[in-house]
Amino acid sequence: MSDPSAPARRSDLGVRAVAGVAMIGVAGLALYAGGFLFWLLVAVAALFMMAEWADLHRAAYADKRLAQFALFVPVAIMAPLAAGPGFLALGLIAGAAFFTVIITRRPGLAHGIVYVGLPVLALLLLRNQAHGVLLSLWAMALVWACDIGAYFAGRSIGGPKLAPTISPNKTWAGLIGGVLAASVFGAVLQPLGLPLHLVLATPLLAVLAQMGDLYESQLKRRAGVKDSGNILPGHGGVLDRLDGLVPVAPAAALMVELAKITW
Repeated sequence: MSDPSAPARRSDLGVRAVAGVAMIGVAGLALYAGGFLFWLLVAVAALFMMAEWADLHRAAYADKRLAQFALFVPVAIMAPLAAGPGFLALGLIAGAAFFTVIITRRPGLAHGIVYVGLPVLALLLLRNQAHGVLLSLWAMALVWACDIGAYFAGRSIGGPKLAPTISPNKTWAGLIGGVLAASVFGAVLQPLGLPLHLVLATPLLAVLAQMGDLYESQLKRRAGVKDSGNILPGHGGVLDRLDGLVPVAPAAALMVELAKITW
């Protein structure tokens, strides 16, 4: 007997694939262009992420908008026509979080400003490096590679669940598949100029990406929703697509800054 849900699953997979390719294309073009265009893409994503975060925490409409406005202050400072990413922006992220918790009395919203603001700062810092395209591509695409590897390994192998109480569909096989896929991607970038220590750090960042995914899954489970939003066809919300990048981007930027990479 045929499975009546199979055509629907294939349709959903097709929508996800098309939307995924489109998102990668837009991100790739903005990354290559850099400057204002890359900042604009990151800034728009940050505002959507903040709105979805507020919804997951059941914030009132006024509090959600206030948190978005507060977040936009440091994000605006990071623009190429302003001070750019740096210590001033970092201080303003902390200030925006403090302002938000004082006005709204909701620590969760202040946490959200830091949760969204730090990866924005990190991505812009990476793009502003001398080899910014390569470094930003590494940080962003290792998460994509990890997601793809985890999806196909989890679906084809299955096996023991990674965190059944948080995300019942995630398996240890998926985690391993994701780490392997990200590691291969990092190795591919080495001949293009990615330093060896960043290549070796890629598997650890892949694990961090999976932990970021699990953290957002926990937030959604607590809020009683399947997706953080519905703006991306077949993918849910912006938080759903960037949850792995949230912890990876700051860690990658910190590695780059501490190492003072030179080629």
